[in-house]
Amino acid sequence: MKNFLEETEIIDYSDQAIQELARELSAGCKTDAETAKNCFEFVRDRINHTGDHKDNITTCKASDVLKYTTGWCYAKSHLLAALLRANDIPVGFCYQRLSCSEYREGIYCLHGLNAVYLKKFGWYRIDARGNKKGVNAQFDPPTEKLAFLPGEKEFDLPEIYNAPLNIVIQTLKKYKTYDEMIHNFPDFEIRKVLM
Repeated sequence: MKNFLEETEIIDYSDQAIQELARELSAGCKTDAETAKNCFEFVRDRINHTGDHKDNITTCKASDVLKYTTGWCYAKSHLLAALLRANDIPVGFCYQRLSCSEYREGIYCLHGLNAVYLKKFGWYRIDARGNKKGVNAQFDPPTEKLAFLPGEKEFDLPEIYNAPLNIVIQTLKKYKTYDEMIHNFPDFEIRKVLM
């Protein structure tokens, strides 16, 4: 489990603002699930989804997501991971390959979310991308209530990764504006997943 608790350049949970928020969100909680729910709901509801709000900034590091209060789904998963790891709760990264027709017709891209390890339930996937019409992600273990269910030509990547995928980090670091991102979403070759 230690790989799912480590601090990295991107999951920079020793940042003072992240530490303070992590303590605030865990105050009074009796179980890891209560703390995880508070962290999830904070990121889901208090951090803008950059695409929904058309914020013209691309964040990547957890501390920047908190500082600018915005992030694409991937970046929001980085902040959620930092808050959970700061509370000594193991958390990983999961991805779905989904249609991105909301932004551009005929393209597919990765969607980022998390899996948290809860003592009572084991690994449990959560999606803090932010709710809106047609999207209602919730924290209700053991039942998963994710933002999206894969449809035709869409799928879940099967692994729980201890760190964000390199293609995601590279994309978030390279493309800085809303317009740049919607033309360059990270994707994953299907054959790599199925091999």
